[in-house]
Amino acid sequence: MGTEFQHTIERERVTAAEVAAKTQSIYEDALRRSISLDAGNFTSISSADLERLFNLYDERFFDGGCRMALGTAPLSFRLSKRMTQAAGKATRVQHRDRRTKVVRTEYEIAVSTTLLFQTFHDIDRPIVMSGIECHDRLEALQRILEHELVHLIEFIIWQQSSCSAVRFQSVANRFFGHTEHTHQLITPRERAFAKFGVKAGSRVSFRVDGQHYVGVVNRITKRATVLVEDDRGIRYSDGKRYAKFYVPVGQLKQVEE
Repeated sequence: MGTEFQHTIERERVTAAEVAAKTQSIYEDALRRSISLDAGNFTSISSADLERLFNLYDERFFDGGCRMALGTAPLSFRLSKRMTQAAGKATRVQHRDRRTKVVRTEYEIAVSTTLLFQTFHDIDRPIVMSGIECHDRLEALQRILEHELVHLIEFIIWQQSSCSAVRFQSVANRFFGHTEHTHQLITPRERAFAKFGVKAGSRVSFRVDGQHYVGVVNRITKRATVLVEDDRGIRYSDGKRYAKFYVPVGQLKQVEE
C-alpha cells in the first residue's frame, strides 16, 4: 500500500473542476456533520472538527490512502491559541523506548484559532490562502488543512517536508490547485495597526492595577509586549533597564512623540 500511495502522490493530478467539486462537497459535509461549525464564518470549533475534516479529505482525494499509509502511527489534531504567525503546523515526532529500543512515530496537525477568528471579523480585505481567495472562515480552514495535509503526506512517505521545496508545491498544486505556499490571514500585528494604530516601536500609555505607565511596544502577539524604563528591570541592548508588561492591544493609547 505504501508504494501504491507514493506512486499516487508522485504522479496523479486532480483537475480544477474535480478540486472545486470535492472541496465544495467537503465544505457542505463539514457544516452538516458538525455541531460547532454552524456557518461559513463559524465562531467555535473543536479538535474533532479538524479530524472530521481530515477524514473527509482523505476519503475524497486519496480513497483513505493517507490513513492506511499511517498504519498504526497515531495522528492527533490540536487547536492553538499561541500560534500567531503560522496558520497551521504538521509535525512528525519519534520516540525511542529506552528498554526495547523500539522507535515509535507520532504525527500531529495543529491549526491557529487566533488567526482563524481574527480573520473575517473586523478587518475587511481579500483573504488569499495558498493563492486561492477565500470567502469565509471555513474556506480558509480548508486551505490550511490542505497545506498541512501535504506536509503530513511528505512526512509519511519521505520523513521530511518543506513547503518552499519543489516537491511540496507540486503535490499541493496537483491535488488542491494551490499556486502559492503562504497565507494572508489577519495576524495580531496587522490587526493592532489597522484597528489601533499600534505597532512595534510605538510609544504608548496604559494602566495596570490603577498605576499609569508609559513605554514602547517591543512585540505584538496575542498581546503587546511593552517595555517601560525601570532602574530595577532587565538591562537591554540599548544600555537601559526595562520592566516588561503584557497588555491587550485595545488597552493601549498612543503617546505623541
